[in-house]
Formats: sequence, structure tokens, C-alpha cells
Amino acid sequence: MREITLRQIEVIRAVMLRGTIAGAAELLGVSAPGISRLVKHTEEALGLRLFERRAGLFVPSVEAGRIFDQVREVYKGVENLQSAIDSLQKGEEVQLAFASAPSVAQFIAARAISSIRARYPDLYIDLNILKIEETTDYLLLERGEFVIMSSPVYNPGIHSENIAHGRVVAILPEGHPLAEKTVVSVQDLAREPLVGIDPADPYGRIVSRPFREAGIELRHSMRGRFAQTIVSLVRHGLGVAVIDEFSVAEVYLPGVVRKPILEETSIDIYAVTKKDRVLSNFAEFSIQQFRRELNEAGKKWAGQDG
Repeated sequence: MREITLRQIEVIRAVMLRGTIAGAAELLGVSAPGISRLVKHTEEALGLRLFERRAGLFVPSVEAGRIFDQVREVYKGVENLQSAIDSLQKGEEVQLAFASAPSVAQFIAARAISSIRARYPDLYIDLNILKIEETTDYLLLERGEFVIMSSPVYNPGIHSENIAHGRVVAILPEGHPLAEKTVVSVQDLAREPLVGIDPADPYGRIVSRPFREAGIELRHSMRGRFAQTIVSLVRHGLGVAVIDEFSVAEVYLPGVVRKPILEETSIDIYAVTKKDRVLSNFAEFSIQQFRRELNEAGKKWAGQDG
């Protein structure tokens, strides 16, 4: 006896559902004679009568009842499989965990997540905010799939990929005299009350580099731990600062004026992952969105501050 094929199962089910050869042919989008021949061939191969012919209708035969029960189960399994695939494609009942440096989390993360949500509307997202010293444990313990960080992580179990290149910029309170300039110098900024982040911090070391390279001793009148804190202090007129452009990448930033620095200084952003860990499709897509948003960041506010 020959084994029944998936195509034969499909045709049997179609005849079951529609009750006629013509109806089954319409359901499957094929010719009626082809359906008729396949039903006849299947019955002959199995040595069973699958359908009784009653007034032009094909009615499942009593003796083939167990076969039809199994056909229903097969298709229920197929439907469940398709449902699972559809759910996975939308991100249903799936979690994506990742983390970001505070500077990127301020504005860029929300834009990237908007794109992720559009692609995977039901994906549960767990976003953490980390400092660089917290990144290694987060990844090696697999608390999340990747971290977007402003410095590479030097660890044999960690891989850092450069995904964006940006600038360090000056930020000033609205109405500040330096806001009239097209470009400001660190010489100008050093004469003002400076707020910033400890230069011993990896991020603080990056944004203080233009002062070091100009041979200027950096003296902060006030310090904060995160870029968001620095922006808030400047907005309230408590000083001026240098910061990465990603931290102020909103088109409209009330109370704050952004200016290019004469002593151009760059900052790179990295996607940091556990080496040899296979990332999910969700994580790979998310890193692509961060790459895109980061590289568009400077364009969104360029020229807005006069």
C-alpha cells in the first residue's frame, strides 16, 4: 500500500469542506478533473472508499471516519503552526532585552524603538540604561542581547562593533552671549562656568578631550553623572557644557542652544554583544535601526539653533 501524501490530504480535506469536486477545485485553485482523478487514485491506492456519492455530493464514508479525524488533526496542527509563525513575525509572546548608554537612550532609543515596534507590533521590549562598567556583566550573564555604548568594551568575551560616528558639541542656555556665534571655541567655553561629567569617567573622558588637546585645564563648576543631568543644568542657566550630539538630538530643545565646536572632536557609538552569541532576528533588526537613527541624528537639528 502506498503512503498518503500531503497533496492527497489537502485534496481530501477540500472535498470534505466543499462536498463537491467542483467546490474542492475552486478552493484549491485547480481543475475539477484533476481533483476527481486524485480522489479516485487515492481510494484505489488505499483500498478504501473515502466518499459516498449522494445526489451529486461527496459525503465522507463511515468506514473512513478515522482517516477524516486524522485529516482534521493534521490541519489543526498546520493552522497552529501558521499561527505560531504569524505570532513570531509580529513578536507576540517574545521578549527582546537590550541596553543603552544614557546619552543614546535620551532621544535615539525612542526613535529606534518606534521602528522596531512598527515591524514587530507585539514584541515585548525590555530596555535598560547602563554605564560602560555595567556592560560586561549584563552581556556575559545574558541579561540582554546587546548594548549600545559610546565606548568599546575590552573583554575577550565581548565584541564591539562601531555603528555610528558623531560629534562633540557645545550647549548653552538660551540668550547666552556665545549663542550669537556660529561656532564656539573651547577657549570661549573655558571662561564660562562649565558643567560636565568627571573626566575620569569613560564618557567624560571623550567629551573633555577638546580641552585636553587644546592644553586647557578643565575646571567644572558643577558635575553630574549623566548627560541628561548636564542638559538640564544648562537649560536652567547654571553653566555651559560640551556633550555628544546624540544627547541633544531632538529637533526642538527648549532652553538650550547647540553650537559646533571649533576644535572638532568625534565620538563613536558601538553595538556591544557577547562574542559568539547568535542574536535573534529582533536584535539584529534593532541594531540596524539604531545604526540608522544614530547616523541621522545630526541632520535632525542642524541649522535649528541659528
